[in-house]
Amino acid sequence: MAKTSESHLVLENFIGGKFLSCGSHIDSYDPSTGKVYCKVPDSGKEEVDAAVAAAKEAFPEWSARSPEQRAQILYKLAELIEAKLDEFVKAESKDQGKTVTLARTVDIPRAAYNFRFFASSVLHHLTECSQLDHMGCLNYTVRCPVGVAGLISPWNLPLYLLTWKIAPAIAAGNTVVAKPSEMTSVTAWMMCKLMEQAGVPPGVVNIVFGTGPKAGDALVGHPDVPLVSFTGSTATAQRITERCAPYCKKLSLELGGKNPAIVFADADLDQCIETTVRSSFSNQGEICLCTSRIYVERSIYPAFLQRFVAAARKWKTGAPSDPSNNNGALISKEHLEKVRSFVALAKSEGGTIHCGEGVDELDLPEENKAGYFMPATVISGVSDSSRVMQDEIFGPVTCVSPFDTEDEAVSRGNGVRYGLSATVWSRDVGRVHRVARRLQAGLVWTNCWMVRDLNLPFGGMKNSGVGREGGKDSYHFFTEVKSITIKH
Repeated sequence: MAKTSESHLVLENFIGGKFLSCGSHIDSYDPSTGKVYCKVPDSGKEEVDAAVAAAKEAFPEWSARSPEQRAQILYKLAELIEAKLDEFVKAESKDQGKTVTLARTVDIPRAAYNFRFFASSVLHHLTECSQLDHMGCLNYTVRCPVGVAGLISPWNLPLYLLTWKIAPAIAAGNTVVAKPSEMTSVTAWMMCKLMEQAGVPPGVVNIVFGTGPKAGDALVGHPDVPLVSFTGSTATAQRITERCAPYCKKLSLELGGKNPAIVFADADLDQCIETTVRSSFSNQGEICLCTSRIYVERSIYPAFLQRFVAAARKWKTGAPSDPSNNNGALISKEHLEKVRSFVALAKSEGGTIHCGEGVDELDLPEENKAGYFMPATVISGVSDSSRVMQDEIFGPVTCVSPFDTEDEAVSRGNGVRYGLSATVWSRDVGRVHRVARRLQAGLVWTNCWMVRDLNLPFGGMKNSGVGREGGKDSYHFFTEVKSITIKH
Protein backbone atom coordinates (compact mmCIF):
# COMPACT_ATOMS: atom_id res chain seq x y z
CA MET A 1 0.00 0.00 0.00
CA ALA A 2 1.02 3.65 -0.35
CA LYS A 3 3.17 5.22 2.26
CA THR A 4 3.55 8.87 3.11
CA SER A 5 6.88 10.64 3.14
CA GLU A 6 7.08 14.27 4.27
CA SER A 7 3.29 14.39 3.73
CA HIS A 8 3.69 13.14 0.14
CA LEU A 9 1.70 10.20 -1.19
CA VAL A 10 4.13 7.43 -2.23
CA LEU A 11 2.83 5.01 -4.84
CA GLU A 12 3.91 1.42 -5.41
CA ASN A 13 3.83 -0.83 -8.44
CA PHE A 14 1.13 -3.50 -8.64
CA ILE A 15 2.68 -6.78 -9.84
CA GLY A 16 1.27 -10.28 -9.49
CA GLY A 17 -1.53 -9.05 -7.23
CA LYS A 18 0.85 -7.36 -4.77
CA PHE A 19 2.00 -3.79 -4.15
CA LEU A 20 5.78 -3.64 -4.48
CA SER A 21 7.96 -0.68 -3.56
CA CYS A 22 10.49 0.81 -5.94
CA GLY A 23 14.00 2.02 -5.19
CA SER A 24 13.63 5.43 -6.85
CA HIS A 25 10.77 7.83 -7.42
CA ILE A 26 9.62 10.73 -9.61
CA ASP A 27 8.00 13.89 -8.24
CA SER A 28 4.37 14.34 -9.26
CA TYR A 29 2.87 17.82 -9.04
CA ASP A 30 -0.56 19.17 -8.24
CA PRO A 31 -1.03 21.35 -11.37
CA SER A 32 -3.39 23.71 -9.56
CA THR A 33 -0.77 24.70 -6.96
CA GLY A 34 2.55 23.89 -8.65
CA LYS A 35 3.61 21.86 -5.61
CA VAL A 36 4.88 18.28 -5.36
CA TYR A 37 2.30 16.10 -3.62
CA CYS A 38 3.08 12.56 -4.79
CA LYS A 39 6.06 10.27 -5.40
CA VAL A 40 5.68 7.90 -8.34
CA PRO A 41 7.88 4.81 -8.86
CA ASP A 42 10.64 5.36 -11.42
CA SER A 43 10.42 1.81 -12.70
CA GLY A 44 12.71 0.28 -15.27
CA LYS A 45 13.57 -3.06 -16.88
CA GLU A 46 13.64 -5.02 -13.61
CA GLU A 47 10.09 -4.04 -12.62
CA VAL A 48 8.75 -4.50 -16.16
CA ASP A 49 10.34 -7.96 -16.41
CA ALA A 50 8.67 -8.97 -13.13
CA ALA A 51 5.29 -7.66 -14.30
CA VAL A 52 5.52 -9.43 -17.68
CA ALA A 53 6.50 -12.68 -15.94
CA ALA A 54 3.46 -12.38 -13.63
CA ALA A 55 1.16 -11.66 -16.58
CA LYS A 56 2.59 -14.55 -18.58
CA GLU A 57 2.08 -16.94 -15.66
CA ALA A 58 -1.54 -15.81 -15.19
CA PHE A 59 -2.44 -16.05 -18.89
CA PRO A 60 -3.23 -19.80 -19.27
CA GLU A 61 -5.81 -19.89 -16.47
CA TRP A 62 -7.39 -16.50 -17.30
CA SER A 63 -7.66 -17.19 -21.03
CA ALA A 64 -9.26 -20.57 -20.29
CA ARG A 65 -12.16 -18.92 -18.46
CA SER A 66 -15.37 -18.36 -20.39
CA PRO A 67 -16.23 -14.85 -21.58
CA GLU A 68 -19.17 -14.92 -19.14
CA GLN A 69 -16.86 -15.60 -16.19
CA ARG A 70 -14.52 -12.81 -17.18
CA ALA A 71 -17.44 -10.44 -17.77
CA GLN A 72 -18.71 -10.89 -14.22
CA ILE A 73 -15.39 -9.66 -12.87
CA LEU A 74 -15.46 -6.61 -15.14
CA TYR A 75 -18.98 -5.78 -13.94
CA LYS A 76 -17.75 -6.02 -10.35
CA LEU A 77 -14.84 -3.66 -11.07
CA ALA A 78 -17.28 -1.13 -12.53
CA GLU A 79 -19.43 -1.32 -9.40
CA LEU A 80 -16.44 -0.87 -7.09
CA ILE A 81 -15.23 2.21 -8.97
CA GLU A 82 -18.71 3.75 -8.83
CA ALA A 83 -18.94 3.00 -5.11
CA LYS A 84 -15.82 5.14 -4.57
CA LEU A 85 -16.80 7.82 -7.07
CA ASP A 86 -16.04 10.77 -4.79
CA GLU A 87 -12.56 9.50 -3.92
CA PHE A 88 -11.67 8.89 -7.56
CA VAL A 89 -13.09 12.27 -8.63
CA LYS A 90 -11.05 14.25 -6.10
CA ALA A 91 -7.88 12.29 -6.90
CA GLU A 92 -8.25 12.70 -10.67
CA SER A 93 -8.81 16.43 -10.35
CA LYS A 94 -5.83 16.93 -8.04
CA ASP A 95 -3.52 14.76 -10.13
CA GLN A 96 -4.43 16.09 -13.58
CA GLY A 97 -5.59 19.67 -12.91
CA LYS A 98 -9.04 19.20 -14.48
CA THR A 99 -12.13 20.48 -12.70
CA VAL A 100 -13.85 18.30 -10.13
CA THR A 101 -17.02 18.83 -12.18
CA LEU A 102 -15.49 17.28 -15.32
CA ALA A 103 -14.00 14.37 -13.37
CA ARG A 104 -17.40 13.74 -11.76
CA THR A 105 -19.48 13.98 -14.92
CA VAL A 106 -17.08 12.53 -17.52
CA ASP A 107 -13.83 10.85 -16.45
CA ILE A 108 -14.79 8.54 -13.60
CA PRO A 109 -18.28 7.53 -14.83
CA ARG A 110 -16.74 6.69 -18.22
CA ALA A 111 -13.94 4.68 -16.58
CA ALA A 112 -16.54 2.52 -14.83
CA TYR A 113 -18.64 2.32 -18.00
CA ASN A 114 -15.65 1.07 -20.02
CA PHE A 115 -15.59 -2.09 -17.88
CA ARG A 116 -19.35 -2.47 -18.10
CA PHE A 117 -19.43 -1.90 -21.86
CA PHE A 118 -16.71 -4.41 -22.73
CA ALA A 119 -18.11 -6.95 -20.25
CA SER A 120 -21.30 -6.92 -22.29
CA SER A 121 -19.70 -6.44 -25.70
CA VAL A 122 -17.46 -9.50 -25.43
CA LEU A 123 -20.54 -11.73 -25.12
CA HIS A 124 -22.02 -10.63 -28.45
CA HIS A 125 -19.38 -11.21 -31.10
CA LEU A 126 -19.98 -13.70 -33.90
CA THR A 127 -17.46 -15.72 -35.88
CA GLU A 128 -17.60 -16.58 -39.58
CA CYS A 129 -18.52 -19.82 -41.31
CA SER A 130 -18.53 -20.93 -44.93
CA GLN A 131 -19.45 -24.20 -46.59
CA LEU A 132 -17.65 -25.88 -49.49
CA ASP A 133 -20.21 -28.60 -50.14
CA HIS A 134 -18.66 -29.71 -53.42
CA MET A 135 -15.48 -30.51 -51.51
CA GLY A 136 -17.22 -31.85 -48.41
CA CYS A 137 -15.67 -29.14 -46.24
CA LEU A 138 -16.87 -26.73 -43.59
CA ASN A 139 -14.79 -23.65 -42.75
CA TYR A 140 -15.17 -21.53 -39.65
CA THR A 141 -13.19 -19.02 -37.64
CA VAL A 142 -12.36 -18.76 -33.95
CA ARG A 143 -10.78 -15.87 -32.07
CA CYS A 144 -8.17 -16.49 -29.39
CA PRO A 145 -6.58 -14.11 -26.88
CA VAL A 146 -3.03 -13.13 -27.85
CA GLY A 147 -1.12 -13.18 -24.54
CA VAL A 148 0.40 -10.35 -22.53
CA ALA A 149 -0.79 -6.95 -23.71
CA GLY A 150 1.41 -3.88 -23.14
CA LEU A 151 -0.78 -0.83 -22.54
CA ILE A 152 0.45 2.77 -22.31
CA SER A 153 -2.05 5.52 -21.51
CA PRO A 154 -1.68 9.33 -21.45
CA TRP A 155 -2.11 12.06 -18.83
CA ASN A 156 -5.09 13.97 -20.19
CA LEU A 157 -7.89 11.50 -19.34
CA PRO A 158 -5.97 9.20 -17.00
CA LEU A 159 -8.38 6.55 -15.71
CA TYR A 160 -10.81 7.04 -18.61
CA LEU A 161 -8.22 6.02 -21.22
CA LEU A 162 -6.43 3.43 -19.08
CA THR A 163 -9.66 1.48 -18.58
CA TRP A 164 -10.49 1.92 -22.28
CA LYS A 165 -7.48 -0.35 -22.87
CA ILE A 166 -7.54 -2.68 -19.85
CA ALA A 167 -11.24 -3.57 -20.18
CA PRO A 168 -11.22 -4.97 -23.75
CA ALA A 169 -7.84 -6.62 -23.23
CA ILE A 170 -8.85 -8.69 -20.21
CA ALA A 171 -12.42 -9.24 -21.45
CA ALA A 172 -10.93 -11.01 -24.48
CA GLY A 173 -8.80 -13.24 -22.23
CA ASN A 174 -5.43 -11.47 -22.33
CA THR A 175 -3.40 -10.45 -19.30
CA VAL A 176 -1.91 -6.97 -19.17
CA VAL A 177 1.03 -4.87 -18.08
CA ALA A 178 -0.06 -1.24 -18.12
CA LYS A 179 1.99 1.94 -17.72
CA PRO A 180 0.02 5.11 -17.02
CA SER A 181 1.64 8.51 -17.46
CA GLU A 182 4.09 9.28 -14.67
CA MET A 183 2.33 12.66 -14.32
CA THR A 184 -1.09 11.13 -13.56
CA SER A 185 -0.68 7.79 -11.82
CA VAL A 186 -2.83 8.07 -8.67
CA THR A 187 -6.22 6.82 -9.92
CA ALA A 188 -4.56 3.83 -11.62
CA TRP A 189 -2.96 2.93 -8.27
CA MET A 190 -6.33 3.40 -6.52
CA MET A 191 -7.95 1.03 -9.02
CA CYS A 192 -5.33 -1.61 -8.22
CA LYS A 193 -6.64 -1.66 -4.64
CA LEU A 194 -9.98 -2.90 -6.00
CA MET A 195 -8.61 -5.81 -8.05
CA GLU A 196 -8.67 -8.48 -5.35
CA GLN A 197 -12.16 -7.53 -4.18
CA ALA A 198 -13.42 -7.68 -7.78
CA GLY A 199 -12.03 -11.18 -8.17
CA VAL A 200 -9.24 -10.36 -10.63
CA PRO A 201 -6.68 -13.18 -10.25
CA PRO A 202 -3.07 -12.15 -9.40
CA GLY A 203 -1.09 -11.33 -12.53
CA VAL A 204 -4.05 -10.61 -14.81
CA VAL A 205 -3.67 -6.85 -14.35
CA ASN A 206 -0.23 -5.47 -13.54
CA ILE A 207 0.55 -1.76 -13.37
CA VAL A 208 4.09 -0.45 -13.53
CA PHE A 209 4.62 3.28 -12.97
CA GLY A 210 7.40 5.30 -14.53
CA THR A 211 8.59 7.29 -17.52
CA GLY A 212 8.35 6.44 -21.21
CA PRO A 213 12.10 6.24 -21.88
CA LYS A 214 12.62 3.76 -18.99
CA ALA A 215 9.48 1.78 -18.11
CA GLY A 216 7.67 2.37 -21.40
CA ASP A 217 10.65 1.41 -23.53
CA ALA A 218 11.25 -1.76 -21.51
CA LEU A 219 7.58 -2.72 -21.91
CA VAL A 220 7.16 -2.18 -25.66
CA GLY A 221 10.51 -3.83 -26.41
CA HIS A 222 9.85 -6.90 -24.25
CA PRO A 223 9.92 -10.12 -26.32
CA ASP A 224 7.08 -11.66 -24.28
CA VAL A 225 4.66 -8.79 -24.99
CA PRO A 226 3.16 -9.61 -28.43
CA LEU A 227 0.81 -6.64 -28.69
CA VAL A 228 1.00 -2.99 -27.67
CA SER A 229 -1.74 -0.39 -27.38
CA PHE A 230 -0.58 3.20 -27.01
CA THR A 231 -2.35 6.54 -26.74
CA GLY A 232 -0.12 9.62 -26.86
CA SER A 233 2.06 11.70 -29.15
CA THR A 234 2.97 10.87 -32.72
CA ALA A 235 6.70 11.28 -31.93
CA THR A 236 6.53 8.66 -29.15
CA ALA A 237 4.53 6.35 -31.42
CA GLN A 238 7.32 6.45 -33.98
CA ARG A 239 9.78 5.27 -31.32
CA ILE A 240 7.38 2.53 -30.20
CA THR A 241 6.97 1.34 -33.80
CA GLU A 242 10.76 1.06 -34.16
CA ARG A 243 11.03 -0.94 -30.93
CA CYS A 244 8.20 -3.29 -31.91
CA ALA A 245 9.26 -3.88 -35.52
CA PRO A 246 11.89 -6.60 -34.81
CA TYR A 247 9.19 -8.69 -33.08
CA CYS A 248 6.37 -8.01 -35.61
CA LYS A 249 4.08 -7.02 -32.72
CA LYS A 250 0.44 -6.06 -33.13
CA LEU A 251 0.17 -2.29 -32.70
CA SER A 252 -2.72 0.03 -31.92
CA LEU A 253 -1.70 3.70 -31.91
CA GLU A 254 -4.14 6.50 -31.03
CA LEU A 255 -2.24 9.72 -31.57
CA GLY A 256 -2.59 13.47 -31.93
CA GLY A 257 -5.03 15.67 -33.76
CA LYS A 258 -5.32 19.13 -35.28
CA ASN A 259 -9.06 19.02 -35.65
CA PRO A 260 -11.01 21.42 -37.86
CA ALA A 261 -14.53 22.77 -37.44
CA ILE A 262 -16.15 23.94 -40.67
CA VAL A 263 -18.99 26.40 -40.14
CA PHE A 264 -21.23 27.14 -43.13
CA ALA A 265 -23.43 30.23 -43.39
CA ASP A 266 -26.64 28.23 -42.81
CA ALA A 267 -25.42 26.80 -39.47
CA ASP A 268 -27.46 27.19 -36.29
CA LEU A 269 -25.05 29.72 -34.76
CA ASP A 270 -26.46 29.51 -31.23
CA GLN A 271 -25.88 25.77 -31.07
CA CYS A 272 -22.65 25.99 -33.06
CA ILE A 273 -20.98 28.60 -30.85
CA GLU A 274 -22.02 26.94 -27.59
CA THR A 275 -20.73 23.56 -28.77
CA THR A 276 -17.56 24.87 -30.44
CA VAL A 277 -16.50 26.72 -27.29
CA ARG A 278 -16.87 23.41 -25.47
CA SER A 279 -15.07 21.45 -28.21
CA SER A 280 -12.20 23.96 -28.24
CA PHE A 281 -11.60 24.39 -24.52
CA SER A 282 -12.92 21.38 -22.59
CA ASN A 283 -10.40 19.84 -20.19
CA GLN A 284 -8.14 22.87 -20.80
CA GLY A 285 -8.04 21.89 -24.48
CA GLU A 286 -6.14 18.76 -23.43
CA ILE A 287 -8.23 16.28 -25.42
CA CYS A 288 -6.99 14.79 -28.68
CA LEU A 289 -10.45 15.49 -30.16
CA CYS A 290 -10.54 19.19 -29.28
CA THR A 291 -11.20 21.72 -32.06
CA SER A 292 -8.11 23.80 -32.80
CA ARG A 293 -8.94 25.25 -36.24
CA ILE A 294 -12.29 26.89 -37.01
CA TYR A 295 -13.07 27.73 -40.64
CA VAL A 296 -16.11 30.01 -41.01
CA GLU A 297 -17.90 30.95 -44.25
CA ARG A 298 -16.95 34.55 -44.99
CA SER A 299 -20.49 36.00 -45.04
CA ILE A 300 -20.96 35.15 -41.34
CA TYR A 301 -17.31 35.37 -40.25
CA PRO A 302 -17.44 38.80 -38.50
CA ALA A 303 -20.60 37.92 -36.56
CA PHE A 304 -19.29 34.48 -35.67
CA LEU A 305 -15.94 35.79 -34.46
CA GLN A 306 -17.54 38.47 -32.28
CA ARG A 307 -19.98 36.04 -30.69
CA PHE A 308 -17.40 33.26 -30.31
CA VAL A 309 -14.90 35.52 -28.54
CA ALA A 310 -17.65 36.75 -26.20
CA ALA A 311 -18.60 33.15 -25.40
CA ALA A 312 -14.94 32.14 -24.89
CA ARG A 313 -14.54 34.95 -22.36
CA LYS A 314 -17.37 33.43 -20.33
CA TRP A 315 -15.58 30.05 -20.22
CA LYS A 316 -14.20 30.36 -16.69
CA THR A 317 -10.74 29.17 -15.72
CA GLY A 318 -9.72 28.78 -12.09
CA ALA A 319 -9.43 26.50 -9.07
CA PRO A 320 -10.49 22.96 -10.11
CA SER A 321 -12.49 22.54 -6.89
CA ASP A 322 -14.77 25.49 -7.72
CA PRO A 323 -17.91 24.11 -9.42
CA SER A 324 -18.45 27.42 -11.26
CA ASN A 325 -15.22 26.96 -13.25
CA ASN A 326 -15.18 25.32 -16.69
CA ASN A 327 -11.41 24.76 -16.81
CA GLY A 328 -8.73 23.98 -14.27
CA ALA A 329 -4.95 23.92 -14.67
CA LEU A 330 -2.78 22.56 -17.48
CA ILE A 331 -0.81 19.41 -16.66
CA SER A 332 2.66 20.90 -16.02
CA LYS A 333 4.77 24.04 -16.03
CA GLU A 334 6.61 22.79 -19.14
CA HIS A 335 3.36 22.18 -21.00
CA LEU A 336 1.98 25.58 -20.01
CA GLU A 337 5.13 27.23 -21.36
CA LYS A 338 4.83 25.25 -24.59
CA VAL A 339 1.20 26.31 -25.11
CA ARG A 340 2.06 29.94 -24.32
CA SER A 341 4.89 29.80 -26.86
CA PHE A 342 2.36 29.06 -29.63
CA VAL A 343 0.35 32.15 -28.69
CA ALA A 344 3.54 34.22 -28.75
CA LEU A 345 4.40 32.76 -32.16
CA ALA A 346 0.96 33.66 -33.53
CA LYS A 347 1.39 37.23 -32.30
CA SER A 348 4.88 37.49 -33.81
CA GLU A 349 3.47 36.35 -37.16
CA GLY A 350 0.83 39.08 -37.19
CA GLY A 351 -2.04 37.15 -35.64
CA THR A 352 -4.62 38.81 -33.42
CA ILE A 353 -5.14 37.47 -29.90
CA HIS A 354 -8.80 38.31 -29.22
CA CYS A 355 -9.02 36.95 -25.69
CA GLY A 356 -7.16 34.79 -23.23
CA GLU A 357 -3.38 34.56 -22.93
CA GLY A 358 -1.80 37.99 -22.63
CA VAL A 359 -5.17 39.74 -22.95
CA ASP A 360 -7.32 38.66 -20.01
CA GLU A 361 -6.02 38.38 -16.47
CA LEU A 362 -7.02 35.42 -14.30
CA ASP A 363 -8.26 36.10 -10.79
CA LEU A 364 -6.93 33.08 -8.89
CA PRO A 365 -7.14 32.23 -5.19
CA GLU A 366 -3.86 32.73 -3.32
CA GLU A 367 -3.13 28.99 -3.09
CA ASN A 368 -3.50 28.64 -6.88
CA LYS A 369 -1.35 31.55 -8.02
CA ALA A 370 1.63 29.25 -8.71
CA GLY A 371 -0.58 26.79 -10.62
CA TYR A 372 -0.44 26.19 -14.36
CA PHE A 373 -3.50 28.14 -15.50
CA MET A 374 -4.28 29.70 -18.86
CA PRO A 375 -7.55 31.30 -20.01
CA ALA A 376 -9.43 30.27 -23.16
CA THR A 377 -7.58 31.91 -26.06
CA VAL A 378 -8.94 32.78 -29.51
CA ILE A 379 -6.61 33.76 -32.37
CA SER A 380 -7.27 34.99 -35.91
CA GLY A 381 -5.15 36.18 -38.82
CA VAL A 382 -2.72 33.26 -38.81
CA SER A 383 -1.60 31.58 -42.04
CA ASP A 384 -2.47 27.91 -42.59
CA SER A 385 1.24 27.24 -43.07
CA SER A 386 2.09 28.52 -39.58
CA ARG A 387 3.10 26.03 -36.90
CA VAL A 388 0.19 27.45 -34.90
CA MET A 389 -2.15 25.97 -37.53
CA GLN A 390 -0.12 22.83 -38.25
CA ASP A 391 1.11 21.51 -34.88
CA GLU A 392 -0.93 20.04 -32.08
CA ILE A 393 -0.94 22.64 -29.28
CA PHE A 394 -3.01 20.59 -26.80
CA GLY A 395 -4.14 23.57 -24.78
CA PRO A 396 -7.00 26.09 -24.54
CA VAL A 397 -6.14 27.74 -27.87
CA THR A 398 -8.12 27.79 -31.10
CA CYS A 399 -7.70 29.70 -34.37
CA VAL A 400 -10.52 31.17 -36.48
CA SER A 401 -10.25 31.84 -40.20
CA PRO A 402 -12.72 32.70 -43.03
CA PHE A 403 -13.33 30.63 -46.18
CA ASP A 404 -15.24 31.26 -49.41
CA THR A 405 -16.16 27.89 -50.95
CA GLU A 406 -16.90 24.36 -49.84
CA ASP A 407 -13.92 23.03 -51.79
CA GLU A 408 -11.64 25.53 -50.06
CA ALA A 409 -12.96 24.58 -46.63
CA VAL A 410 -12.41 20.87 -47.26
CA SER A 411 -8.93 21.43 -48.70
CA ARG A 412 -7.87 23.57 -45.74
CA GLY A 413 -9.48 21.20 -43.26
CA ASN A 414 -7.39 18.39 -44.76
CA GLY A 415 -4.24 20.50 -44.98
CA VAL A 416 -2.42 19.09 -41.94
CA ARG A 417 -0.57 15.84 -41.27
CA TYR A 418 -3.19 14.76 -38.73
CA GLY A 419 -6.60 13.22 -39.39
CA LEU A 420 -8.32 12.38 -36.12
CA SER A 421 -11.63 14.24 -36.02
CA ALA A 422 -13.60 17.10 -37.57
CA THR A 423 -16.90 18.88 -37.06
CA VAL A 424 -19.21 20.27 -39.75
CA TRP A 425 -21.94 22.84 -39.08
CA SER A 426 -24.73 23.20 -41.64
CA ARG A 427 -28.48 22.65 -41.99
CA ASP A 428 -27.99 21.30 -45.54
CA VAL A 429 -28.29 17.51 -45.26
CA GLY A 430 -26.65 16.85 -48.61
CA ARG A 431 -23.74 19.10 -47.74
CA VAL A 432 -22.98 17.55 -44.36
CA HIS A 433 -22.92 14.06 -45.91
CA ARG A 434 -20.77 15.27 -48.79
CA VAL A 435 -18.27 17.18 -46.67
CA ALA A 436 -18.07 14.45 -44.01
CA ARG A 437 -17.15 11.97 -46.72
CA ARG A 438 -14.41 14.21 -48.13
CA LEU A 439 -12.73 15.12 -44.84
CA GLN A 440 -9.66 13.05 -43.98
CA ALA A 441 -10.62 12.24 -40.41
CA GLY A 442 -11.45 9.06 -38.53
CA LEU A 443 -14.42 10.72 -36.82
CA VAL A 444 -16.64 13.44 -38.24
CA TRP A 445 -19.37 15.05 -36.16
CA THR A 446 -22.03 17.19 -37.83
CA ASN A 447 -23.94 19.75 -35.75
CA CYS A 448 -22.57 18.19 -32.54
CA TRP A 449 -19.33 17.14 -30.84
CA MET A 450 -18.19 14.18 -28.71
CA VAL A 451 -21.31 12.11 -29.26
CA ARG A 452 -19.93 8.57 -28.97
CA ASP A 453 -21.32 5.10 -29.54
CA LEU A 454 -18.59 2.84 -28.14
CA ASN A 455 -19.56 0.09 -30.59
CA LEU A 456 -18.28 2.16 -33.50
CA PRO A 457 -14.64 2.48 -34.57
CA PHE A 458 -12.50 5.17 -32.90
CA GLY A 459 -9.19 6.25 -34.38
CA GLY A 460 -7.50 8.51 -36.88
CA MET A 461 -6.04 8.72 -40.36
CA LYS A 462 -2.58 9.89 -41.43
CA ASN A 463 -0.36 10.81 -38.43
CA SER A 464 -3.26 10.46 -36.02
CA GLY A 465 -2.81 6.76 -35.59
CA VAL A 466 -2.87 3.15 -36.70
CA GLY A 467 -5.85 0.88 -36.13
CA ARG A 468 -9.21 1.48 -34.49
CA GLU A 469 -10.69 1.01 -31.01
CA GLY A 470 -14.29 0.29 -30.04
CA GLY A 471 -16.56 -2.71 -29.49
CA LYS A 472 -15.67 -4.97 -32.42
CA ASP A 473 -12.41 -3.24 -33.32
CA SER A 474 -10.92 -3.61 -29.82
CA TYR A 475 -12.03 -7.26 -29.73
CA HIS A 476 -10.33 -7.90 -33.05
CA PHE A 477 -7.13 -6.17 -31.90
CA PHE A 478 -6.94 -8.10 -28.63
CA THR A 479 -7.54 -11.48 -30.32
CA GLU A 480 -5.99 -13.50 -33.13
CA VAL A 481 -8.31 -14.98 -35.74
CA LYS A 482 -7.84 -18.58 -36.79
CA SER A 483 -9.49 -20.29 -39.78
CA ILE A 484 -10.37 -23.97 -39.30
CA THR A 485 -11.38 -26.36 -42.07
CA ILE A 486 -13.16 -29.62 -41.39
CA LYS A 487 -13.52 -32.23 -44.14
CA HIS A 488 -16.49 -34.52 -43.66
